[in-house]
Amino acid sequence: MKLLRVTGAALGWLVLATLWFWAWHLKDPHLRFMRAWELPLLLAALAVCIAIAWRFARGLLRPVALGLAFAGLLTALCNEAASRQHRAEVRAASGTTAQRLGAHFIVGYDDVNDLRELARKGLIGGIFVTGRNVRGRSADDLRNEIQGLQALRRKAGLPPLVVATDQEGGAVSRLSPIVERQPALASLLEADVPEDQLSERARGYGAKKGRALADLGVTLNFSPVVDLRPGRAPGRWDFHTRIDERAISSDPAITTQVALAYAQGLESAGVRATLKHFPGLAGVTEDTHHFAAELRTPVARLAAFDWKPFQEVSKQSDAAIMLGHVILAELDTEYPVSFSRRIVQQVIRGDWGYRGLLVTDDLTMGAAYNRGLCDATVRALDAGVDLLLIAFDHDKYFDAMHCALQAAQRGALDLPMLERRGAQRLQSFR
Repeated sequence: MKLLRVTGAALGWLVLATLWFWAWHLKDPHLRFMRAWELPLLLAALAVCIAIAWRFARGLLRPVALGLAFAGLLTALCNEAASRQHRAEVRAASGTTAQRLGAHFIVGYDDVNDLRELARKGLIGGIFVTGRNVRGRSADDLRNEIQGLQALRRKAGLPPLVVATDQEGGAVSRLSPIVERQPALASLLEADVPEDQLSERARGYGAKKGRALADLGVTLNFSPVVDLRPGRAPGRWDFHTRIDERAISSDPAITTQVALAYAQGLESAGVRATLKHFPGLAGVTEDTHHFAAELRTPVARLAAFDWKPFQEVSKQSDAAIMLGHVILAELDTEYPVSFSRRIVQQVIRGDWGYRGLLVTDDLTMGAAYNRGLCDATVRALDAGVDLLLIAFDHDKYFDAMHCALQAAQRGALDLPMLERRGAQRLQSFR
């Protein structure tokens, strides 16, 4: 009987600690699937804990248990209130500063009606369309939806929205079946063909995809993957990155050749390619969708191998570069590449002389979000990143934009620099 009481008490404390942790992380992207009923469920669970603590806790344990439960309750309500306040303040924002900052955000969506006012007021710079936007719908539906948003922009005298998607081919084909599913780019290497034919096939592959995307109104494709193929199976906790299944080759020369021809094929249809995921994920075993990650490959080796496709393809095309959420400790021990001013300014803009478009990987991925969305947002803007992607959990746009507005208000962002450089690099979309 005593063992039963001790076990029950231990479980009770564990439940309380879990609920407090949940309250602290209310609306975490990993819990997006339960967003509509997350708060009521949490409040109900905390209320049950309060009732149990009041009934069964004895002595000093009762006020401690009740204190923890009420702290969780208050934390959840405060987080909910802050979220609602951020949403309201961002929706009410207007003027030059709001538009300058909004131009740097690409956001996903469930319901296009949630975007109309943001697009009309210039509070976003682009949209991300993916599987949830095409499921059960026709190409005409999506095309009309995008055209409607672009019409709002024209009427407001604003530049067109960047319309991005993630149509790599193979497993990552977000707009299929509306856009015909093509095999992964690496499949082009399976046939033993001469070098010139390989380039021609890759260019034709890109042109075909580009025409289908352009017909819908897409202007930026987050493809190709130019991380070098690591030649190993995904790790136990790699649920989504799976670079070996998405990369073109382990050879930087072949990767460059195929990626360049593919990018040029996309561009022939008016769609810009995106080289991902700098600094190269071949040496990364963690899945940045969920966990912090560090790239331990020496910079000298990265420069000689992994970075070659990024450098060579970007020199010969208008491809953007996507920045991954990995720590490259040899250059910056503190911040992931996606919001490291040192790496962006000294390596990419400085040593490489790259003047093209830089875009973060999704800031609601665990490797970035868990470090603080506000900090990641402000640091990415300050580093000179052009587009901040908030795709999976698009509700987090309001928190991120609110942080950017607050940073601008206190003088933590160089707005003239953002406008000057951003306008130049985004010009091809206008």
